[in-house]
Amino acid sequence: MPPRFRLLSLASLLASVALPGQAQNVPATSLVDQLARTAPKLDRKVLSLATQAMSCTLRGTALPPTLSVIDYSRPSTQPRLWVFDLARQRLLFEEWVAHGRNTGENLASRFSNENGSYMSSLGAFRTQEAYVGGNGYSLRLEGLEPGINDRARERAIVIHGAPYVSETLIRQQGRLGRSLGCPAVRTAVARPLIDTIRNGSFVFAYYPDQDWLRHSRLLGAACEGGTAGTTAARAQP
Repeated sequence: MPPRFRLLSLASLLASVALPGQAQNVPATSLVDQLARTAPKLDRKVLSLATQAMSCTLRGTALPPTLSVIDYSRPSTQPRLWVFDLARQRLLFEEWVAHGRNTGENLASRFSNENGSYMSSLGAFRTQEAYVGGNGYSLRLEGLEPGINDRARERAIVIHGAPYVSETLIRQQGRLGRSLGCPAVRTAVARPLIDTIRNGSFVFAYYPDQDWLRHSRLLGAACEGGTAGTTAARAQP
């Protein structure tokens, strides 16, 4: 059973997240600071983008119990999925995650929202219901960014366990196996991870894609009067 979480308000989040132009007024113990300390391998800029996209999505509603961050700029041989307990501000999972077969080999480079592309999708997602399907226990995702990932559900882009996500396979072929676009995880961790984040949690999948960073409705000028877009631009290489 997933742990129970205390719901926090969006006001609490905004009081702790260092938004651009407000950093001088934010306490050192910000949400980003706290989460970053528990996950030192996660790029702080990526974590900051994830919290900003989440705050833009929430717009006055309660915080979800967890925040999941996928950094597809890292090779598949390295852990690149982090799941945080937002109420307790601690790390729950740090895991390998596969990308789509047409997204790249060990390194991801191409992303799509199209059916049949066999590519991963970027951006913000909301977790939906768990179910048992062809890949076993799985979790449906709702894509929150029009034109970027909003076909995730119809494409069956879901979180599921897969035998090709394993340290043994990394040793054998120098990379994880690849999915049809799903963020697949180790079979052993799939059920506890899915039970922790299902039904309304926030997932953020990152890659330094210039077009997405500039035009995302959750990171650009359309959100919070343009504050998020400033940081999105800074995150570009």
